[in-house]
Amino acid sequence: MASSSFVRITVLIWADILTAYALFVMMQYLTNVWKLNFTHAAAIVNVFSGVATIMPIGMAFLVDAFMGDYWMLLLSSLAYSFGLSFLAMSTPHVLPDAAKNCDAHKPDCIGDAQKFLFYTALVLIAIGISGHITSLESFLEQQKENQTSAQENSEKPKLMPRQVAGSLFVVLLAIVGCIALPYIKPWSVRFGIPAICTVVATFIFTTGSCSYRGSRPPGSPLTTLCRVFVASASKMFRHLPPNDIQEPYTRSLRCLDKAAIEVQTQNQEQIEQSRWKLCTREEVEDTKRLIRMIPMWMTFIMCGVVISIGNTYFLDQANDMNRKVGELKVPLPIFKFFYDLVKDKFHKKYVKLTEKLMIPGRCVPPFGIFVAMLFSILCCITAAGVETRRLDMIRRHLLLDKPNDSNEKIPMSMFWLLPQFLLLGAVEGMANFSIDQFFINQAPASMSRYLKLFRHGVIGAGAVGSVLSVYVVGKFSERGGRTNWFQDTLNKSRLDNYYWTLTVLSCINLFLYILVALQYTYRDPPNKDAD
Repeated sequence: MASSSFVRITVLIWADILTAYALFVMMQYLTNVWKLNFTHAAAIVNVFSGVATIMPIGMAFLVDAFMGDYWMLLLSSLAYSFGLSFLAMSTPHVLPDAAKNCDAHKPDCIGDAQKFLFYTALVLIAIGISGHITSLESFLEQQKENQTSAQENSEKPKLMPRQVAGSLFVVLLAIVGCIALPYIKPWSVRFGIPAICTVVATFIFTTGSCSYRGSRPPGSPLTTLCRVFVASASKMFRHLPPNDIQEPYTRSLRCLDKAAIEVQTQNQEQIEQSRWKLCTREEVEDTKRLIRMIPMWMTFIMCGVVISIGNTYFLDQANDMNRKVGELKVPLPIFKFFYDLVKDKFHKKYVKLTEKLMIPGRCVPPFGIFVAMLFSILCCITAAGVETRRLDMIRRHLLLDKPNDSNEKIPMSMFWLLPQFLLLGAVEGMANFSIDQFFINQAPASMSRYLKLFRHGVIGAGAVGSVLSVYVVGKFSERGGRTNWFQDTLNKSRLDNYYWTLTVLSCINLFLYILVALQYTYRDPPNKDAD
């Protein structure tokens, strides 16, 4: 029974992998079919991905306070299914008669009905992604715990064949999404296949509703944070007790210590009932610990800005370059395959290196974040150099005024972009691992559920911030009557200058990170196991 539950939940992961490859080329769809300006298309993609990775923090609050993992997973899977279905229906080939439009892949064939379906789809897909980030892993862990407890009486736990097959199927889906899916030309089918798979996966998941092991919502630690602020604000004009009576655990942020002051005019029953007027010392200290992490948290956002250029500007560059190896036309998602490969493997090499060098456990995450920021600088430098070469090839072959719908490609292999994709994969891999470990080591134990969600929120904030950075850099570049670096087409733009700007900003951010990291007081890891 437990193995069946495992498979029913795992199918959602399979559908997510296939969907990720389909959405990876969203930039290509918006520029080739909708004929949007590449900065407009990148803004849509980055806001979508940023919001989808910021929302899990709020959704985790709903899970802990009201819903539980099962209901969050069910509702988000339904939203995912409807969203992907609407996305497939928003393409020109679907419902042209009902929308009273043509069915060609042209902007004129995209009417108000298609735009409404498209943007509604993005909202629903963002909810689906957020819900899966929030609850899929934790709900799967609950079922694994159920299976482990059922096997406690056996001499040796067995690795279920379905679990082995599931792992192999994940690899197969990555190959299908990377190689097979991009060769499907109609976008309605390319988006429709993941939609069908997600609908089927959601249906399979619901068939096991009676067999899943669940737990009641335990209450959110975010509520505790709010209680500390409310309690301290309600006693704003009260004085702290003398140090010899109530010594604070830490000397900083002493204004929050007032949340633990007992009001003498209240009896014991009133104190126990008023949870928003009195907090424990541990709750106050946990809140202080999170607040002290905010300066470090802010320095991580720049990594998200750099990561966001991978599936937007990098892909748009590759789209106009020579994609052939001999007679074979290589699909763009091949970059995602290598990107994910480096992202998953690089941080493991880093962990082995730190173990050989016997670096203290509390120093591993901050140094890993330093390495991630260093790689982000190298990635931007590499991207700027490659873009300068690409623009030079455009001028030499008189392709500067090439129309967007032209089939003529720049005589430069798209694999020139592979090094920057690999560096970007190393950035995300190191950032994900190191930021996760930093939160695990430094955040209160009560916030354990939110640790990875904080990292997703940091990267998502960077993705949204990249939209603002493009706007600000564009406005700054046209000062004094100069030409804006971001023009209607990629070939007329100076994306290399933007990459150099990101290089400078990343260097400044690295300097600020070093200053903040040196001032931060680190706690020892809760255990010696390095994930």
